[in-house]
Order: sequence, then structure tokens, then C-alpha cells
Amino acid sequence: MSLLEVKNLKVHFPVRHGLFSRVRESVKAVDGVSFSLAPGETLGLVGESGCGKSTLGRAILRLVEPTAGEIFLGGENLTRMNGAELRSRRRKFQMIFQDPFGSLNPRMTVEDIVGEALDIHGLTDSSPARRKRIAELLQAVGLDAAYAQRYPHEFSGGQRQRIGIARALAVEPELIICDEPVSALDVSVQAQIINLLRDLQQQRGIAYLFIAHDLAVVEHISRRVLVMYLGKIVEMADAKEIIRAPKHPYTQALISAVPEVDPDTKKQRIILPGDVPSPIHPPSGCPFHPRCPIAEARCQTEAPILRECGKNHFAACHLAGTPVAGR
Repeated sequence: MSLLEVKNLKVHFPVRHGLFSRVRESVKAVDGVSFSLAPGETLGLVGESGCGKSTLGRAILRLVEPTAGEIFLGGENLTRMNGAELRSRRRKFQMIFQDPFGSLNPRMTVEDIVGEALDIHGLTDSSPARRKRIAELLQAVGLDAAYAQRYPHEFSGGQRQRIGIARALAVEPELIICDEPVSALDVSVQAQIINLLRDLQQQRGIAYLFIAHDLAVVEHISRRVLVMYLGKIVEMADAKEIIRAPKHPYTQALISAVPEVDPDTKKQRIILPGDVPSPIHPPSGCPFHPRCPIAEARCQTEAPILRECGKNHFAACHLAGTPVAGR
């Protein structure tokens, strides 16, 4: 049974024009996304900046209201819940934000930041029990319990992200949305945070939706990977398989941009022409066709569906598997 099921999810933001601010257009940030996530699994979500990754993560948690579609967590439909019902379910899912500096209240101590969730959900019955639980959470993420009385500005970026992880763990969630949790950190600190997340998953059985733009990071932590472009999922497969044999031209271009550790390894770089089209006026047919090196005439008019082109390997491309020449 899946822990999380997302069915045809759409998030469209209205664009208002004119004297009376009438809605004339909409930004199609997420446009018909479907996938599932098993308990204890890590599902990677990659794509260029602006493709809708973070909006998708926030919509799953109902931090952004979906325009259409359904979200099931543990069999319960989150999209049909009102505020009170959703609030009682928030113990099951949490989020680690991208910015370790902006996501913590600078006027609150670490004890108050981590303990706030304990207070809201009534998870401790006394002040000593609350302090003990906060100390346990800080130690679980590699911080000294004595740091509880300090403020966020007294910590480095990596330490702040650990505080954010401790806050997410406080309510013992089943699912954590990780919204580019290491992109603002130094490379050496990134490795520490990723290893911490993996250790916590093994200890607690947490499922992750791990959002990133770095395929190397996603491959390291994820079992499966979704590739997103202009609000849509264009490829989905096991992490190792998608790195070894990408089927969609966009995925091939992303992988060609990943730096090689061995300087003697030569890789052909695929340079995509142009920029990502506007999500207000997405292209007809395949959304990738204006930049695709192998696009055919039908790609301009016929939208491809996500179809299986290998064992548990899906791609939304009429020419799935055709290699793209690099340079």
C-alpha cells in the first residue's frame, strides 16, 4: 500500500489584469502530476528552477491550495479536509525548507522553535518532559542539547538546517517533504546533512520526497526519481536506471551537465537552446518541443503521455530512448 498518492494534481495561479483586476490568465505551475510514494521510500524530484518542484511539494502539504486533483496520505484524501481536520493530520507530514536562514524565527530560541510543534499537538505533559524531548531531538540530529537556549543567528547554515530537521522530527511524521534542503550549504556540509537524513530514515522508517536540481545528490539518496519540466512529469524510473539510461531528451541533457569526479572521463555535454517557456502560455503538444534537439512535427501538436518504455521506466516522449547528440 502506498503512503502517499497524488492524482492529476494541478496548481494554477491566477494572473489579474486591468482596472478591476479580472483574472485573464493563469500560471500553470503544476499541471496534471500523478505519482505514489511507499512507506520508508525516498522519491527524488528534479528539474530546472521554475519547473514547479517546490510548488508541488507545498501543494501536497496544503501550504498551497491545489486547483484540481487529489492527494491521499495513508488512504485519507487531504484535498477534501477542512482546516481543523487538516490540522489534526499534520503530525503525519512535515517539511524541511530550502533556506536554513529564513525558515527559523530569529526571535525564538532553539528550544521554542523545536518545542512549538510539541505544544501545538500536545505531545508532552510537563515542562521537564518537554525539555527532555527537545534534548533528544537535538542529539538525534547531531547537536548538543546545551544549544537549546541559543538563537538561530548563533549557528552556521548546516547547524540551522539540523535545527529545521529536528523541528520536522518533533511530531514523529511518516512523510517529510525535503525542499532542496542542501542547496544553500557548502558541499562538505551537504554530505553531512544527506547522511543524517539517510540515518534518520533507517532508524525511524520515514518516507522522503526529496526535491533538488542536482541529479548527483538525488541519485545518492533516492530509490526512484521523477523528472519535472514546466509543471509536468516527463520521466520516472529507478535512480540508477535513470542515470544509466535516460529515455527523455530533457533528462539526457540534465545528466550530461553533472560534473564527473574523474578528470580523465570525457562526457558529451548537451546544450539546450533557448529558455524554459512561460508557464502562462505553455507550448502546444509536447512542452519540451521548442528546445528539443530531436523534435518531430507531431511533437508540436500531440502531447505525449507518460508511458512505460522499460521495466518500471516511464517517459512522456514520442521518441523515448532516442539518444541526443552532445558536444
